[in-house]
Amino acid sequence: MRIACQATVLVEDARVRVTRFDFAPGAETGWHRHEADYVITALTDCDMELEEPGGARRRVLVPAGTAYRRAAGVEHNVINAGTADMRFVEVEIL
Repeated sequence: MRIACQATVLVEDARVRVTRFDFAPGAETGWHRHEADYVITALTDCDMELEEPGGARRRVLVPAGTAYRRAAGVEHNVINAGTADMRFVEVEIL
């Protein structure tokens, strides 16, 4: 079992939830399903391993300062696959 990342809610209201995620090397979010559309902005280079339904796994590098968006319904476990701390901010559009 991996250690859990640290999730810190920075803003939460009727329209958005903004959460900062801090991962030590090897830390994970745990399996979760996104109930809302969301945007991720990488604060550090993020060397992620994504575990997906059905046993699929893939590795993704999200460079510091870049962002991406996903639609509600995504289900996965995010793991810091790198050797350095990993940080990103997630904005959920509620």
